[in-house]
Amino acid sequence: MEFSSGGGGGDGSSRGDGSDPHRRKKRYHRHTAHQIQRLETMFKECPHPDEKTRNHLSRELNLHPRQIKFWFQNRRTQMKAQHERADNCALRSENDKIRCENIAIREALRNVICPSCGGPPVSEDSYFDEQKLRIENAHLKEELDRVSSIAAKYIGRPISQLPPVQPIHVSSLDLSMASFGSHGIPGPSLDLDLDLLPGSSSSVIPNLAFPPMSISDMDKSLMADIAVNAMDELVKLLQANEPIWIKSTADGREILNLETYDSVFPRSNSHLKNPNIRIEASRDSGVVIMNGMALVNMFMDANKWVELFPTIVSRARTIEVLSSGMLGGRSGTLQLMCEELQVLSALVPTRQFYFLRFCQQIEQGSWAIVDVSSDIPHQGSQFTSSCKVQKLPSGCLIQDLPNGYSKVTWVEHWEIEDKSPIHRLYRELIHSGLAFGAERWLSNLQRICERFACLMVTENSTRDLGGVIPLAEGKRSMMKLAQRMVNNFCSSINPANGQQWTTNTGLNEFEVRATVHKSTDPGQPNGVVLSAAATIWLPIPPQNVFNFFRDERTRPQWDVLSNQNPVQEVAHIANGSHPGNCISVLRAFNTSQNNMLILQESCIDSSGALVVYCPVDLPAINIAMSGEDPSYIPLLPSGFTISPDGQPEHHHARGGGSDGASTSSNPGIGGRSSGSLITVVFQILVSSFPSARMSPESVTTVNNLISNTVHQIKAALNCTTS
Repeated sequence: MEFSSGGGGGDGSSRGDGSDPHRRKKRYHRHTAHQIQRLETMFKECPHPDEKTRNHLSRELNLHPRQIKFWFQNRRTQMKAQHERADNCALRSENDKIRCENIAIREALRNVICPSCGGPPVSEDSYFDEQKLRIENAHLKEELDRVSSIAAKYIGRPISQLPPVQPIHVSSLDLSMASFGSHGIPGPSLDLDLDLLPGSSSSVIPNLAFPPMSISDMDKSLMADIAVNAMDELVKLLQANEPIWIKSTADGREILNLETYDSVFPRSNSHLKNPNIRIEASRDSGVVIMNGMALVNMFMDANKWVELFPTIVSRARTIEVLSSGMLGGRSGTLQLMCEELQVLSALVPTRQFYFLRFCQQIEQGSWAIVDVSSDIPHQGSQFTSSCKVQKLPSGCLIQDLPNGYSKVTWVEHWEIEDKSPIHRLYRELIHSGLAFGAERWLSNLQRICERFACLMVTENSTRDLGGVIPLAEGKRSMMKLAQRMVNNFCSSINPANGQQWTTNTGLNEFEVRATVHKSTDPGQPNGVVLSAAATIWLPIPPQNVFNFFRDERTRPQWDVLSNQNPVQEVAHIANGSHPGNCISVLRAFNTSQNNMLILQESCIDSSGALVVYCPVDLPAINIAMSGEDPSYIPLLPSGFTISPDGQPEHHHARGGGSDGASTSSNPGIGGRSSGSLITVVFQILVSSFPSARMSPESVTTVNNLISNTVHQIKAALNCTTS
């Protein structure tokens, strides 16, 4: 009723004053269309009207001048956005066209042949090529003259007057002393001139010393595309859950569901897949005691990368920075790198490869770093490893936490083609993916960051048994000395001097592998060093083996050099949350060398453990404990590496649980496997003269040293029959 009366009563009046809502709505649309048409016409004539024109339009269209001003501003913004979209589409189309042309040109250049001889074609402008060679030849001659004059100052005559060196072709250092007769060397003597070893023609491990290379802009563009696609895949793998990632039924680790992965990330050449290739893929996450920006800076620096992971990364190098970060930061940085990864045993071949490392900030306080294998254009392979590896998009997501810590999620994804069978002791560990998996990377990162945190603590938190280390500077100096000792030990297992290990089984049931090299680096004894290693399996949990080695009370049971004399710990520095992660200074009683101490560092995480030790004389220890620079204290460490055997616990006849040492989300090494792989490593200074020759007695001595040590370890752990 109220609606009807209101509608009827207002009908007459609406015709007089124009207040009818329907009429007003129609008139509004009519006026709006008229206004827009007039404004569009004016915009075409003058997109930037002055104030006089705007006032004229406001009176004509019955609009406020501010409305006219804002309409023109919005219209100009719309037109600019439309033009930019059109330009982007055109540029994208042109870019795709150029990329296709580049690929076609590259394929054509690969297949170019000379029509007359069938070889590669000669440059069209041979005159400039000849001039270039003449200039290069002149430079080389000048360099030769300069080097010859320098050499003449030291050896009394120029290089041209020196007699030619006759190369001796030796396949390797044979500790059995039986194979040298066939090489023209009087056998069975081991009278090797070590001056010839670094330059011999034997098969060697490359030293990652690559020649300078130039990368074209086209190759850089292709590498950038590869890195961007790899980053996209990594972020999806980091964020995904089931069904791409599934829990392993053996140990609960996150592993990749390969069928789901292939459907989500199809590859064009998947139908050509080599049946001999196997896949390793895993993911792990945990909290790290370091802020995200510090981690990013260390990951993007090749030298700091090696310092972070000395037990995994034996060598790394940045070949070229393809793209620098934005605004001086790391986000957007793209680097071409090379790397060699290791398991701390002479029985496992290293993994050597080129790769791209790309860093991108996802959001505030969150970074992603991706690694993906990349071939170097116009460069042959520099690697001679017994396994061919391809690193598929792998890496980590680093997220800042409020307490200054970081949450790190790690992904490892490999394609491996083994050129030779893996040693039986490490076959299960390698095939399970544990040896180079995400858990090993993350657990090592957590442990080393705990060590850095302890290094930064200013308070003296050492368990100093006699006021030996009174100052915090002394503690830091001792920790740096111990870290250098551990790095030296890890690098000795896969030496960088190009010398291969030589196997000698002898009368032992295990292989002893040895190598010799000249040590001239600062911080190492100057002379000839013999390194020897042997790996054994024991049916004992890794945690129990670690406790046995690091305890000074049980040291006389395995240390053949102590002559079963008791050992006392005189200083102790904790460098992690696990009680086994520590540095100790030990003193042996009733020895002829009363001024000699033993520096020892032990560390453990979910992937394995280390016990490294080195004799250091008392004056050198005093230098470090007083806080002075320990860089030139000579160290020649020996020790043990301990890792799980990769077999589930129920596969062994003997085993037992132990308290895990893991600081990640996965169980400790003792909770996964009841068997341990132990590598015994000794380094001995054979002679203090770098040019000395090594005698067979030195080889026999180190062989007996390892043999006696292994037998005493087995006897002490009641494993004589294993």
